[in-house]
Amino acid sequence: MSRKPVVRMAELEIDPDTLEIYRALLTEEIEASLALEDGVLSLCAVSIREHPNRIRILEVYADQEAYEAHLRTPHFLKYKNQTADMVTSLTLIEVDPIAMRAKP
Repeated sequence: MSRKPVVRMAELEIDPDTLEIYRALLTEEIEASLALEDGVLSLCAVSIREHPNRIRILEVYADQEAYEAHLRTPHFLKYKNQTADMVTSLTLIEVDPIAMRAKP
C-alpha cells in the first residue's frame, strides 16, 4: 500500500426532514473517527449556507490502508446504516491537496 495521504471530498444531499438528526449522527461519527483512529488525520464538514441540506466533507487519511480501515470501523458502519435513508445523493471526489495547513 502507498504511504501517500488520501484526500477526498464527499458531496451529500440530505432529506431536509431528517437534517438535524443527520447532523448529530455525522458529528458523532467524526468525533469517534478522530478519537479512535490514528489514520484519520482530518474530517471537516460544512453545509452550503443557502442550501443547508447540501453537506460537504473534506476527508484526510494517512494512506489508503487507513482509509480502508476507517470504512470497516464499528462507528462508521453505525453512521452509514443509520443515515442510509437520509442521504438522497452522495458523490465522492478524489482530490489532490495543494496547500493544507492548520494551526496547532
